[in-house]
Amino acid sequence: MNFAATALLSLAMSTDAFAAAVGKGAALYRPHLREALRTGLIFGVIEGLTPVIGWALGQVAAPYVTAWDHWIAFVLLGGLGLRMIREGMSEPEEEVEKPGSHSFWLLAITGVATSIDAMVVGAGLAIMDVDITVIAAAIGFSTFVMVTIGVMLGRMLGLIVGKRAEMAGGLILIGIGCFILYEHLGAPA
Repeated sequence: MNFAATALLSLAMSTDAFAAAVGKGAALYRPHLREALRTGLIFGVIEGLTPVIGWALGQVAAPYVTAWDHWIAFVLLGGLGLRMIREGMSEPEEEVEKPGSHSFWLLAITGVATSIDAMVVGAGLAIMDVDITVIAAAIGFSTFVMVTIGVMLGRMLGLIVGKRAEMAGGLILIGIGCFILYEHLGAPA
C-alpha cells in the first residue's frame, strides 16, 4: 500500500471519530486543549489497535467479523447517542454545570464504537501483503489529530448552542450508526 492510499485510508477511518469528538467537546464546559489531547489519545490508541485486531481475526475468521460488525457499531453508537439525547433533554435541576472532562470509560466505549469499521478494514487487509503496523499507526495518528480538533471545534459550538449541542452529538452518533448499518444492509452496489 503506497503513502497516498495509507493517508486516505487513515483519514477515512478517523472521520466518524471526528464527528463523535465534536459532540463530546460540545457536551463539556469549555474543554481545554489538555482534555482535547487526552480524548484524542484515547480515540487514537483504540483506532490504531482495532485494525491490528481485525487483521489478526481476519487471518482466522474474517467472515464472522464482517457478518456482525455493522450491528455491533449500530448498537453501541445508537445506545450512546440515545444516552446523550436523554441527558440533553433533561431539565437542569438548578443550573447544572457541564463537566470539565468525560470519564475514561465513556470515551473508550465511544472510541470502540467508532472504530469497528477500522477492525473490518484490518480484517480485509489480512488477505493483502501489507505492513499492518504502519497502517495501524497512520490510522491511530490521524484519529488522534482529528479527534483533538473535533473536541476543540465542539467547544466553540457548545458555547454557541448550549445544552442542545449534547443532543446534536447524540444525533450524530445515531446517524453514524444508522449509516454504517445502511451501508452494510441496504446500500445499492
